[in-house]
Amino acid sequence: MSGFGPLTKGTLLFLTTLFLFSIMDGIAKGLTERYHPLQVVWARYTSQTVIAFVVLSPFVTRLLRTKHIGLQLIRSAFLFGATMSFFTSLKHLPISSATAIFEISPLFITILGFFVLKEKVGLRRWIGVFFGLIGAMIIIRPGSEVFSFIALLPALAAFCFSGYAISTRFLGKEESPWTSFLYTALIGCIASCVIVPAVWETPTLSDASFMTSMGIVGGLGHYLLIRAFTITEASYLAPFSYVTLLFNGLWGYIFFFEVPDFYTVLGALIIISAGVYVWYRETFLAKKPRLV
Repeated sequence: MSGFGPLTKGTLLFLTTLFLFSIMDGIAKGLTERYHPLQVVWARYTSQTVIAFVVLSPFVTRLLRTKHIGLQLIRSAFLFGATMSFFTSLKHLPISSATAIFEISPLFITILGFFVLKEKVGLRRWIGVFFGLIGAMIIIRPGSEVFSFIALLPALAAFCFSGYAISTRFLGKEESPWTSFLYTALIGCIASCVIVPAVWETPTLSDASFMTSMGIVGGLGHYLLIRAFTITEASYLAPFSYVTLLFNGLWGYIFFFEVPDFYTVLGALIIISAGVYVWYRETFLAKKPRLV
């Protein structure tokens, strides 16, 4: 990707991240049908932690040194909260519905990026986020079964993920992506190990392989996410998270026999169009020479 500018490189990394996360969500959806969500979260973090420490063993001591231990802990807690909330929602909601509700996260990211990181948010980005949210509301449709207590969990996950994204962007200025990656895995592993004994059920061999795969995919996705937020503004990338609707809708149809209705398709088209519009406008303007 050396030939790409930071906007294009960050966008490609982010889209790859979203695809990997969608695979992780699909695996988690299947596992939560047979195991408690806490155990699925434990499997996701523990497998990632073991793999990370094996691969990075020669450098672990150096990589765990940080000048921002407090922020690393807060950031990791945000992601753990997002994972726990979203995986729990997958046990009770269709994956497309849970994803649609989660897509309010770009609004949180844009607002936090503006107020906390002092990022410049142009009018077109606000418009893109606004229309993306309109598309999400079309999918959710007030009054449908999506609006229940369980439906609050993806919203909580969206808020936690937004806090994670903003803190990742801040840390990216001074911390190695691998340092942030290790803390994310380690804190999530420790937290889940404390609570998983209460709900433990020994997995089958095939399910154990799925749990391990989930950790690998999730770990790679989070490393790429850290890289994306390090080189590109969080508020710029925010609208692109809507394409997760397309990925997760596909897995829901193929593996869980969830058929999106007309409103889901319409909302998804609006959401994706909004993200592409923001990318095109911002990239095009970035290439134009500025008059001094």
